[in-house]
Amino acid sequence: MNGTDARRGTDVVIIASGGANIASLQFALARLGVTATLSADAARIRAATHVILPGVGAAADAMQRLRAAELDRVIPTLTQPVLGICLGMQLLHTFSDEGRTECLGVIAGRAQRFPEDRDRPVPHMGWNTLHFTAESPLFAELPRDSWAYFVHSYALPCAAATIATSDYGAAFSAVVQWRNFFGVQFHPERSGAAGARLLNNFLTRP
Repeated sequence: MNGTDARRGTDVVIIASGGANIASLQFALARLGVTATLSADAARIRAATHVILPGVGAAADAMQRLRAAELDRVIPTLTQPVLGICLGMQLLHTFSDEGRTECLGVIAGRAQRFPEDRDRPVPHMGWNTLHFTAESPLFAELPRDSWAYFVHSYALPCAAATIATSDYGAAFSAVVQWRNFFGVQFHPERSGAAGARLLNNFLTRP
């Protein structure tokens, strides 16, 4: 995969916000030649060249951990590329209906639970297609209608920051971009070649 030279000097920090997918994310980054540090230290996070906010679990619990470490004040001020994954993407927004949780407020939006439907069980779990709605460096060399792996019960409606959608009864935000902040509702570390390409594109973004 291209981008090895561009990744030299890359210092990736994964924010320690809880969740069970950290090891698989670190393995996915290691396959791209990057060793990522897990940290909740504000100074260490600020010094990184790239920051990832992962998340599996409940929004309220994750925000409680971020507030306890005072990272709710740090994350919105970061100027390097930041990638929120799954719940991490939702936490970048204003509010989540899950536990009526005030989130980080970097991106305007409210995560809402999928409506119950016998033909579409909640959580939305499995492979689904991505539909690009804007150009982004994250999508370099990614085929249109790429497949990605989702596991989530809450989603963000399509809005100004949306750059790719997916559909589960209705369209929702699958990828967002706002200034230096990016978010993916799916798990790139579990999304095969497309996920690896997207992570590589993020890591090679200065």
